[in-house]
Amino acid sequence: MLYDLIVGGISGVVSRSLTAPLELYKIQEQNRYMANSTIRDTIRKEGLVGLWKGNYVNCLRIFPQMAINFAVYQFSINNICIYLPDKYCYMNTFIGGAFAGIVSMATIYPLENIRSRLSLQTKRSHYSGIYDVFKKTPTRELYNGLNMSLLGFAPYTALNYMFYSSFKQIAIEQLGLSGQIPNLFCGGLAGMTAVTFTYPTDLIRRRLQLQGFDTSVPKYNGILDCITKIYRTNGIGGLYRGLVPCYIKIFPAVALQFWTMELLKGL
Repeated sequence: MLYDLIVGGISGVVSRSLTAPLELYKIQEQNRYMANSTIRDTIRKEGLVGLWKGNYVNCLRIFPQMAINFAVYQFSINNICIYLPDKYCYMNTFIGGAFAGIVSMATIYPLENIRSRLSLQTKRSHYSGIYDVFKKTPTRELYNGLNMSLLGFAPYTALNYMFYSSFKQIAIEQLGLSGQIPNLFCGGLAGMTAVTFTYPTDLIRRRLQLQGFDTSVPKYNGILDCITKIYRTNGIGGLYRGLVPCYIKIFPAVALQFWTMELLKGL
């Protein structure tokens, strides 16, 4: 269990740190209504280092999240899902991933919210750091979007693990591929496939997280109100705003995540 925690935590930090600028781009696209919130604005005002703003708190968030995520996943498939018949083996990874997503997201959620706030500010325009966000933000506000996160992250994680396991099995048994390079591609494809099904939940979660962050942030009275207002303003496409940047980010991020996991598991 301890080793699984370490493997999951390190894989999360490596993947998110190497893809931090892509994650910033995705968040900015999801919240395009905010002024001066583009990659070009970030580089002009804060330099290239600004592309990694919020990454420190993201690493503080992602290490425990992925540590718990991977450990709960391993525990689930080894102790709970083993009772399923072999013909339903793909469900092992799905159920294990769902448990992992719920437990890990619920545990670290305030840090996820803080990361979003620090990423969207310019030159510390709102907060001087993590502690300042805690000090200025009501506790209840730090949990804005938690319900949506659980509704979205549980199936995303479940699908992620399930598709990765399935793609890897195809690569080995049908294509005769093995080694770390196929793991990279299987991980990237699994992430893109999973997020295709669950993307609107990520956008809604981000919108709800930022309530109270800035006067330009629309006010929402819960999940349904958020969906309704986005649809009225931008149509169904509004729920998929930022999907292309998400694809660009998710492929390398999840590829590196699974690659690092497999590498560390083999040591």
